[in-house]
Amino acid sequence: MNRHDEDTERTFAALPPAQGRGFARTWWGRAWLKSLEDAAMDTAQVKTGRRLARAGAVGAVSVRPGRITAVVQDRDRTAHRADVLLEELSDTQWDRFVDLAIERSGHVAALLDRDMPPHLVEDAATAGIDLLPGMGDLEPECDCGAWDHCGHTAALCYQVARLLDQDPFVLLLMRGRAESAVLDALQSHGGAPAEDGARPPDGVDAAEAYATGHVLPPLPAPPAVPDAPGVPPSLDTGTAPPPGVDPAALGFLASRAAAEAHRLLAAALRGGHERQAVGTEPDASEDAVRLAAGDPAPDVSRRLGEGSGRTPESLDAAVRAWRLGGGAALYVLEQEWTVEGDTLARARAALESAWDEDERPALRARGNRWTVVGEPHQLRLDREGRWWPYRKERGRWVPAGGAAHDPATALASAAPAVGDEP
Repeated sequence: MNRHDEDTERTFAALPPAQGRGFARTWWGRAWLKSLEDAAMDTAQVKTGRRLARAGAVGAVSVRPGRITAVVQDRDRTAHRADVLLEELSDTQWDRFVDLAIERSGHVAALLDRDMPPHLVEDAATAGIDLLPGMGDLEPECDCGAWDHCGHTAALCYQVARLLDQDPFVLLLMRGRAESAVLDALQSHGGAPAEDGARPPDGVDAAEAYATGHVLPPLPAPPAVPDAPGVPPSLDTGTAPPPGVDPAALGFLASRAAAEAHRLLAAALRGGHERQAVGTEPDASEDAVRLAAGDPAPDVSRRLGEGSGRTPESLDAAVRAWRLGGGAALYVLEQEWTVEGDTLARARAALESAWDEDERPALRARGNRWTVVGEPHQLRLDREGRWWPYRKERGRWVPAGGAAHDPATALASAAPAVGDEP
């Protein structure tokens, strides 16, 4: 162990199960796992480790120079201590690594932003400094007695890949330097004279830079917005698709992605921005409705409904809401919430002042929904204080119009037009 970090250790709390997601999203996290998967003699043990890690069987992970450790539970709840060893870099290698990091603009900023620049890793490897492990570099030790990677050490490696995704300094600690030591070295080297004896520039005074800003050329004009989205490539190759692949569904997804990209580009060039509904977060269920609002083929629409847990009727209502107001309208359709405090007082005041006393409808309140007594009409309040009209059709409440800040205006749009079916 290097003398700089004799007592350095970081402990990470056990992570929740990784259901429905991969273990490595970053390129360096995937490289870590590739070292494990390429070198393991028994691929079945690697698969066992992946299952254990995915199920949350890996306890708190201790990371220190040259070693990672955790307690891993088998499916029968038997606990095993698993260790994985990784060779530390020498002091000379660390000094060279710091020199490489400050040679290229952006390397230090990327590290501070918890990113591992690929050029830095490549330059270091060329200089004989292997930051990422290669085949056979991850040496396993486990009290289960296995001589190669077992399910316990493999599970530990999979869990560490998640930690590396979040913070590449975990890898540097395994190689022998804590984050504080690396940053101190970068700072001290950054102020040292260059190898040719010339000092790096000290920068420009902020006031001076601001005063001379007018001499810079103006920014180029933004590009023109295309008249229409691009046309996705044809998926009709004349060959049978693999099992489980629906070319029609893929083609629809591609066309909707192009349309959404065109819309976002147009909004950005207009200087606008997307506004997200209060109380909602984009998810797969909401995105299924957005796609269904694009008039897909019946088979695709059916799959979108099944995938989002909606019946054909509820998907139709969701699509209607989406077309009226996007995610905000969908939230009002599918979520009921309790109105209280100042929000309730403001809602009652709005309902009180919206009509003359002799014209005010009788309303029955439940949560954020006010139903007209004896009529198939309803008002729903969203979390931004807007009223959404609803109408009962065939026993179901469905959106009847866009939102309004005045409840009387909203309720008026809930009544069917002359000639419509009641």
